[in-house]
Amino acid sequence: MRRRRKTKILATLGPSSNTAETIEKLFDAGADIFRINMSHTSQDAMRDLVSAIRHVETKFNRPLGILADLQGPKLRVGAFANGTVELERGQSFTLDCDDRPGNDQRVCLPHPEIFEALENGHTILLDDGRVRLRVKESESDRAVTEVVQGRKLSDRKGVSLPDTTLRSGALTPKDRSDLDAALAAEVDWVALSFIQRPDDVAEARKIVQGRAGVMSKIEKPQALQRLSEIIDISDGIMVARGDLGVEMPLESVPGVQKQITRLGRRAGKPVVVATQMLESMITAPVPTRAEVSDVATAVFEGADAVMLSAESAAGEYPVEAVETMSRIAEAVEQDRVFTSILQAQRPEPETTGADTITSAARQIAEALGLAAIVSYTSSGSTGIRASRERPGVPIIALSPVRRTARRLSVIWGLHCVVTEDARDIDEMVNRACAIAYNEGFATPGQRVIITAGVPFGTPGATNLLRVAFIGPDGKSGI
Repeated sequence: MRRRRKTKILATLGPSSNTAETIEKLFDAGADIFRINMSHTSQDAMRDLVSAIRHVETKFNRPLGILADLQGPKLRVGAFANGTVELERGQSFTLDCDDRPGNDQRVCLPHPEIFEALENGHTILLDDGRVRLRVKESESDRAVTEVVQGRKLSDRKGVSLPDTTLRSGALTPKDRSDLDAALAAEVDWVALSFIQRPDDVAEARKIVQGRAGVMSKIEKPQALQRLSEIIDISDGIMVARGDLGVEMPLESVPGVQKQITRLGRRAGKPVVVATQMLESMITAPVPTRAEVSDVATAVFEGADAVMLSAESAAGEYPVEAVETMSRIAEAVEQDRVFTSILQAQRPEPETTGADTITSAARQIAEALGLAAIVSYTSSGSTGIRASRERPGVPIIALSPVRRTARRLSVIWGLHCVVTEDARDIDEMVNRACAIAYNEGFATPGQRVIITAGVPFGTPGATNLLRVAFIGPDGKSGI
């Protein structure tokens, strides 16, 4: 099943889409990789979803990626004696470690690590930023604040700390347990929530040990301060705009999205743009015009993937949401402006043989009007390099490793096929031509360009470039 677009679609699974039948419909509609949100999914349910996705994968003989999104630390206030309180602007309000029910003067904040890191002048946001507090006095077990923006506050609302870097890591005991279960189920990506520094990513990498790609969700201002370091240590990046919009000014988020996307492209790391992309389709069969523009902006910017959250997980129109997102991406990619933007933002190849060959393959393919670039890739690095070039011709990534092909499903422009590694150059050329023909990318008489590494089976050793004709039987004509 060949996609008519290069931008990938990441669809979240949930109550509206947790059956094999619906997952198949989502795939047919355009989903390339599926997200399992561990904030709302038990480990048993996660394993059932993985099994259902693999069933669809087998049926269509197309590698599908699975991303397990870890919950991360959930910071919440305690309960109130009457269930709710009304906080007025200018009043004093205390957060402390006392577990007694709160009132309009104080409430329990059962997170001692917060008090250890708070400083006078720091901002504390409650209930997704609807209540804003400023710290006036901070001690080891309490903080006296002034209400800057008040309203009704109810039990166990979330806490956000835009100015405060917690000393504790981003992985909670629940996350560690969920991570172990996800790796045992052989998911392809794990997403880390609420990271603040590179050390948070390094902690997860030690556990993962290469068994899955590590995707860092950028959703806290602290992460932006060390963004380049986080990108360097991550395998992928997600622009989690929902929480970013809580902890920083909303008007700053679009610029941050562009910054992250461009840095990710320059580093050759996949970037996923997420949150509220087609939010109205949770309850409506069509999106708003503004939402269409939002998705289009991410595609124009060259993001590897765009993500559906509640739209596909809990909405009334999950399949329609995927179809709509796919149509938007296809339309953008056919726009002449799209190509010019990608060309203007194309990063220079790194000074390695593999990068130089991959860049040359793109230039040759575009100059000669070739049908496709065919990249043999064992570890996935060759396919990612080819995608980084954002060529105007299709990229077919051939891998003998199914897990590699699954992981590459989130990478821009890659059509992944699992196939045996070649034994010699003739077999390499014939197989590449046959697959390009059978997958509908080339017809007899057209040419493809092939990149590979010799000796075959050596990961990351791209050192060979070959142009080949498609013969009458789909094999090489030369």
